[in-house]
Formats: sequence, C-alpha cells, structure tokens
Amino acid sequence: MSFSAELRNEANPIFDAIFEHPFVRGIANGKLKKEQLIHYVKQDFEYLNAFAKTYGIAIAKCENREDMDMFNKQIAFILNSETHPHHNFCQVAGVAYEDLQGLPLSPTALYYIRHMLTVAYEGTLGEILAVLLPCPWTYWEIGKRLLNEMNPDHSHPFYEWIHFYGDRTNSITTKFCARLDKWALEASEKERSKMKEHFLTSCQLEYMFWDMAYKLEEWPVELEAVKK
Repeated sequence: MSFSAELRNEANPIFDAIFEHPFVRGIANGKLKKEQLIHYVKQDFEYLNAFAKTYGIAIAKCENREDMDMFNKQIAFILNSETHPHHNFCQVAGVAYEDLQGLPLSPTALYYIRHMLTVAYEGTLGEILAVLLPCPWTYWEIGKRLLNEMNPDHSHPFYEWIHFYGDRTNSITTKFCARLDKWALEASEKERSKMKEHFLTSCQLEYMFWDMAYKLEEWPVELEAVKK
C-alpha cells in the first residue's frame, strides 16, 4: 500500500462523516439556507487566500522546477478558477461575491489557516503536501459522489458547484498523492509520522469547516470592533 493510500484508509471514517454532513447533503438536495451559503463563502474566500500563500511557501522550499510548476499552477487555479463555485453559492443566496470578501474569520477557519501556515513555515515539502492534500481530495470525492448520486441537470441550484469538482479527471489530488508517495519513500519514520498527523488533522478540519458553515459559527462574545 502506498503512503497516500495508507493515509486515505486511516482517514476513511472522517471522509464518510464528511459525505454525510448536513451541509454536503444540502448541496446534494439543493436545500441550504441563504445564511449558510454566505457564511461558507465568507470563510472560504479567506481560507483559499491562505491556501495560495501556503503554495507560495512550498515553492520557496522546492528544489526543482517541476515541483515549482505544480504549486504555481495551483495558485493560478485558486485565483482564476476556484472562484466559480463561490459564484454559484452567491447566485443562489442572492448576494454579490465582492461583498463577502475581507471579513473576520470564525474560530474554525482561523484554526485551519494557522494549522496550514504553521506546517508550511516549519515543515518540509513533504509535510506541506500532507497538510494541503485533504482539501482537494475531499472536494474531489464529494463532487464525484454527488455527480453519480444526483446526476443533476441545469435546474439543480448547485449544478455548477457539483460539476466543477465532480468532473475533474485530472485532479491535483492525483499529482499530490504521487509526489507525496515519492517523498515518503526517502522520509524518516519521524517525518512520515508528522505527515500523517498533519494529513489527519486537516481531514478533521475539513469536516469542521462544513460544520462551521452549517451552524453559522461565530466567536462566543460579539465585539463591536470586529463587526463589518
């Protein structure tokens, strides 16, 4: 079993929980509240900004142009393509995408971002791959599963979101897994343990991100200074 397959196998209970989360089921059946869609987009916009920055840190740690190119293309994907599913949510919610940017982070989103950036600054390239991988991997599997399960037509409110992730035949997940497996072959047992820990933590945080959006998570004490 490859290292990435080992990670996926260990994370299977988390993946299953994500597939059954009420927000993901809401995407499937087209029934989510306006406020839930808005909260998701506000948080995910900032999360993806941090994801792009993590790619940039990864580039600084690359030792060959092939790896640099892989991460560089993903920055472009976030900036130029992954806005599309956000627009789908905004369209359904009846809000302007531009109005949901630059807003305060909820506790879960903040923790996830700090988790990624800490690993990026302190860890190896292998650790960065491990901490990043759950995001594209879970979305790819969600998209494929919903596409097969719902076979949505254009009347489905989240048709574009489901197809955006479900139609990907050349997902970055495959490339990240291959690169992670290659890295793991030469990694020490200590580093492999760290990579597994980072991967599983990110998987847990993927579930928590959906939960944060569904429950409209905010800080427990509201402060006037951070209202926007």
